[in-house]
Amino acid sequence: MSVAPGTPRTPGSRLMAWWGRCERLPFGRALFTLVIRFTVPYSGSIGATVLALSPGHAKVALRDRQAVRNHLGSIHAVALTNLGELTSGLAMTAALPAGVRGIVRSILTEFTKKARGTLVAESRVVLPRVTGDTDFEVRAEICDEGGDVVATVRVQWRLGLAPGAHAS
Repeated sequence: MSVAPGTPRTPGSRLMAWWGRCERLPFGRALFTLVIRFTVPYSGSIGATVLALSPGHAKVALRDRQAVRNHLGSIHAVALTNLGELTSGLAMTAALPAGVRGIVRSILTEFTKKARGTLVAESRVVLPRVTGDTDFEVRAEICDEGGDVVATVRVQWRLGLAPGAHAS
């Protein structure tokens, strides 16, 4: 992804540039996962793999392994919440226009089934026009290998103008 000279680099354009560099390479998803781990260490700690990324859409997989399990042998509630927040954040960040930034205000996770096996979280978002502080909910649905929803994560983001940005 190239950016015209003089065009401001946004968090979304930087994210999409990294994805564009990595996705076509052998082991590109693993490389992108390392980029996420480096730039967002806590979210990267669950070791999720980005399967698809475009402005307003993210699809992320989480392998079932000991590091993310609870004492009951299923994937830990906080790992699921982390996966949902990461997925919603990727979809939203990739869609952010220049001059707009976001931060999480709250997260609500609804658990519907024990989470076992490889999980896939998906989030789709169409951002509102942002002219000032705006609260905006982004949902991520997490499904197991059978396609059953194991959790829904609702992330309340505060979108606002970055310092020095003007409403358009």
